[in-house]
Amino acid sequence: MTAYVLPIGLLFVSNIFMTFAWYGHLGDLSRPTWLAILLAWGIAFFEYCLAVPANRIGHSVYSTAELKTMQEVVTLVVFAGFAVFWLGERLTVNHLVGFLLIAGGAFFIFKGPIAA
Repeated sequence: MTAYVLPIGLLFVSNIFMTFAWYGHLGDLSRPTWLAILLAWGIAFFEYCLAVPANRIGHSVYSTAELKTMQEVVTLVVFAGFAVFWLGERLTVNHLVGFLLIAGGAFFIFKGPIAA
């Protein structure tokens, strides 16, 4: 059971780190770009410390396509929260429709082969 659940938790926390690495600097554009890059690399290190074990553990029960799909869905959830609460942006109906379409694609990845 741990191999099913632990990767999801690790991917969730790793995506929080990665979202801050990629987009956190947008909250303060007064820093020089080179400093934002160095800070992002430092943050991304911790993301990798969680994402690599998540994928290694998860690969025992999930396919690579399922792991990647899971990571993308988690990324969208984390990013949506980050955009609203950190950057103060508003999610629109268009965003939600797009996210739902991606979630629909994830459904088919996990559903397995469609019988012909």
